[in-house]
Amino acid sequence: MNKKIASALVGAAALTLSAATLAAPAVIYDLGGKFDKSFNESAYNGATRWAEETGGKFAEVELQSDAQREQALRRFAESGANPIVMAGFAFASALGEVSADYPDTKFVIIDMVVDQPNVRSIVFNEHEGSYLVGMMAAMASKTNTVSFVGGMDIPLIRKFGCGYAQGARAISADVTVIANMTGTTGAAWNDPVKGSELTIAQISQGSDVVFAAAGGTGLGVLQTAADKGILSIGVDANQNYLHPGKVLTSMLKRVDNAVYDSFMNGENVEPGINAMGLENGGVGFALDEHNEALVSDEMKAKVEEAIAMIASGELKVHDYTSDETCPAIQF
Repeated sequence: MNKKIASALVGAAALTLSAATLAAPAVIYDLGGKFDKSFNESAYNGATRWAEETGGKFAEVELQSDAQREQALRRFAESGANPIVMAGFAFASALGEVSADYPDTKFVIIDMVVDQPNVRSIVFNEHEGSYLVGMMAAMASKTNTVSFVGGMDIPLIRKFGCGYAQGARAISADVTVIANMTGTTGAAWNDPVKGSELTIAQISQGSDVVFAAAGGTGLGVLQTAADKGILSIGVDANQNYLHPGKVLTSMLKRVDNAVYDSFMNGENVEPGINAMGLENGGVGFALDEHNEALVSDEMKAKVEEAIAMIASGELKVHDYTSDETCPAIQF
């Protein structure tokens, strides 16, 4: 058998796509799996909400390696899926290669900008939502020391940490903010053991509130925080329910809305850049029965005041990715 053909067959066998009907929308989850209780699961929830409301069906796939990104895009495009939504910045290179070959297919990438006539790029003002939970962390802290655990050490994740530190310092100018990243490869998104180890180290330095922006790794952070008696802050999806009464709040990044809206627009998805922040409900914080006892009226009032100021433009939160600097913390 021709070696190239054999290689392609092996690759196809390794990637199992759900059946895609002609012109049905599709979503490709990033590494870590669709039930990561964070970023990917938020994307899944948006797709599921669309299916429940419309009665439609969507195709989906969970990647097992970076090498499958282009393959998944091409197979969905060949099957007629439209639009094809990608959950994650790491699809940018593959999308750049694929989109031109399928000009009649609409592609949506979350967390990265790809400038192509059939691509919609959805980005978030994560620094704004992180500012809010940073304020809450500083107000809840008894040690005046809070911390941050990021996943892969990239500008996007430093953006979370920078916003968090700015929010904490807005409450307490001398608060200590400890920040650690899990790693420099995709494996950093799915290493709860490392997340636990980093949390324990931060606790030893005085942290009593920890914010995790690390995908599946964050589950180890939240679990360890609960076990050790400190507060944690979830990310992307509402993670308050994972440890009721021990998760101060969750920084909401409405990936679910991004997927839902893309599916609702279908083949009429508008190309270009869509930024989602506090002004248009793209980010926020979670308040429910699982954390209401932890969030004081004073805390809510200060956060709501900050939301209004940020949304109006009166308060500017520094976006780390604009110049890769942060006025509140050194990474």
